[in-house]
Amino acid sequence: MSQSTVNLAASSAEVKASSRAAAAESGGRILLVPVDFSDHSAAALTKAAEFAELMRASLIVLHVVHDPGEMPGYYSKLIKKKRATRIQDIAAEAFEQFVDRIAAENGGLAALQSAHRLMVQGLPVTRILEVVKYIEPMMVVMGSQGRTGLKHLVIGSKAAQIMQLCPVPVTIVKQPKKGSKS
Repeated sequence: MSQSTVNLAASSAEVKASSRAAAAESGGRILLVPVDFSDHSAAALTKAAEFAELMRASLIVLHVVHDPGEMPGYYSKLIKKKRATRIQDIAAEAFEQFVDRIAAENGGLAALQSAHRLMVQGLPVTRILEVVKYIEPMMVVMGSQGRTGLKHLVIGSKAAQIMQLCPVPVTIVKQPKKGSKS
């Protein structure tokens, strides 16, 4: 059964505690997999589980919940708090379902069954890099939509930003094309 560490407040001490548990299982070898519930992050999670088994590493699956936008007005604090709580609840449920689905689809991968799960709130690139700083994984494995050209320049890519700023190696997994084997 999968282990679950879902904590939106996730202070550095809590993130470190989660990483210590994962590191204890694998002699300090940890792979971090940020996911956003997309098909390309599902492909990355599957590939990371394969890597984890080959490397005898623990897997930490990370989901970053976006901060709710600022809301001006008299009731903004109350509305923001209620809305944030609802978003967090929905995100936690979606996160559990996503990882459980990928684990069920890849039942032979023990790394998915024992993966540690961490959910934090904030801006994805910033929070991923903070988690990397605290847990010091061997590698980050993440999916990419594979945008090119003008779309990539205008929209940008979280994966590209992580690759540029991350102090540990980053492996980008593209989603396999429909009908092809990965």
